[in-house]
Amino acid sequence: MSETTTDPWQHTRVERDGLVLDVRTAGPEDGEPVVLLHGFPQTSRSFTALARILAAAPVRLLAPDQRGYSPGARPRDVAAYALEELVADALAVVEATGHASAHVVGHDWGSQVAWAVAGRHPERVRSLLAVSIPHPAAYGTALRTDSDQQSRSAYLQDFRAPAPGPEGALLADDAAALRSLWGAAVPAAEQEADLAQLRDGALEGGLNWYRAMRRDIADTPASAVPTTFVWGEDDAFAGAAAAHACGDHVRADYRFVSLPGVGHWVPDQAPQVLADELLARLASAR
Repeated sequence: MSETTTDPWQHTRVERDGLVLDVRTAGPEDGEPVVLLHGFPQTSRSFTALARILAAAPVRLLAPDQRGYSPGARPRDVAAYALEELVADALAVVEATGHASAHVVGHDWGSQVAWAVAGRHPERVRSLLAVSIPHPAAYGTALRTDSDQQSRSAYLQDFRAPAPGPEGALLADDAAALRSLWGAAVPAAEQEADLAQLRDGALEGGLNWYRAMRRDIADTPASAVPTTFVWGEDDAFAGAAAAHACGDHVRADYRFVSLPGVGHWVPDQAPQVLADELLARLASAR
């Protein structure tokens, strides 16, 4: 399937517990349901290239701007960003597909949420496509035992500092620190669009995910659904030890896709790979 330059998205909203998530949608309403969960510091726009590639596919995509990113879903209490709340938001989006279950794709923090949804609610997940960040138990083990992963994860403590410390540092000098995270991997237009949202309050919400993170994230159950993990070998944040141990935490059909020359921002750098892997999971589920 070839990628076009047209905007593939329509827009809707999903409400849960008094909060309103802005959701990008694409594809026929009767298509196979797929929920796309973005990571930090991006929004659901990060799946635009994937949606363009899948424009002719019989899939219904729902990509929420998750808690903290949607203007109508920015609670001030850090505890409101606990993993169980993020999982409940994702399940609300699954329900919004009109089906009892959906295929779930997650990148970066969205991958952590997707792993938790699949591990805790396998009846709601038809297949899992996790991108860049491996199962939290594999990541946690590497963080305790692997010096390379410890070095890659040093930023976590900075991001967990109280507001407005990290916010100010990341937005200083025309958001130079955020731009350096993305580098040339994320198109400039997408960076500017996300930066506008981050400056408007989404950055504090996104960082609250880190502030609310607890050690028990590593207790996320193993995935019991068909699972594919896609990892860029040049990922600056998730090293080889965690990536290669990911399959130890899957109790179903598992596929590991390692991408040489690709970094952390796989949805931007290798959207065709994600499209192919997703369509392969959809085909095998029929």
